[in-house]
Amino acid sequence: MLLKDQITLVTGSTRGIGKAIAQTFAREGATVVICGTKEDLAQTLCRELATRGFSASAFGCDVTNIQNVEEMVNKILDKHSRIDILVNNAGITRDNLLLRMKEEEWDQVISVNLKGVFNCTKIVSKAMFKARKGKIINIASIIGITGNAGQANYAASKAGIIGFTKSIAKELSSRGITANAVAPGYIQTEMTGQLTEKTQQAILANIPMGRLGTPEDVAGVCTFLASSQADYITGQTIVVDGGMAI
Repeated sequence: MLLKDQITLVTGSTRGIGKAIAQTFAREGATVVICGTKEDLAQTLCRELATRGFSASAFGCDVTNIQNVEEMVNKILDKHSRIDILVNNAGITRDNLLLRMKEEEWDQVISVNLKGVFNCTKIVSKAMFKARKGKIINIASIIGITGNAGQANYAASKAGIIGFTKSIAKELSSRGITANAVAPGYIQTEMTGQLTEKTQQAILANIPMGRLGTPEDVAGVCTFLASSQADYITGQTIVVDGGMAI
């Protein structure tokens, strides 16, 4: 098992990519803390993992509220005394063309996607700093690299995550803490499921591998980065897009 006995917090882990990361980490031996805005969904996944013999707990948390984050982290530390791995996955979209984009659509996306990463990393890294070890994995997006019409807010938030990751990698590396980003392309989730057939075909035409990715494709890369096999990798952005941005 690559992550045996590692205490892991995965934000936005009640569905989609975050859920797949939590499930994969649990199979690899990690004790997983499920985190989402809807505590009932977090508890449901926690029970599913427990029935399969995995160790898990669940919290409802608004990652945009640093006090909420601090309260959650303190409870995790009270129970486990440490957090070995943090996966910042929580994110939303509020797509619109720039000239039509409302200020609240911009603010909501930046607040969840970027400020949420700041809040969780700031609080969790304090414990990692004292322990002199830790793994931080931030879920960015290929859109943060290429940009995309109608997603200026989302692209800005994900590009910000990449820059943030490079910066904290430099700050925290002396304490044995690595920080890396994973940039998924188009992945089969509820979000992409809402796209029209025409739009999906247009996307597939630009993916050399000829298919959308799966949440498990992303989870596998995260598992590697969270493991001891990636101890000498930090400040990097791993693209998981089937070759779309070559």
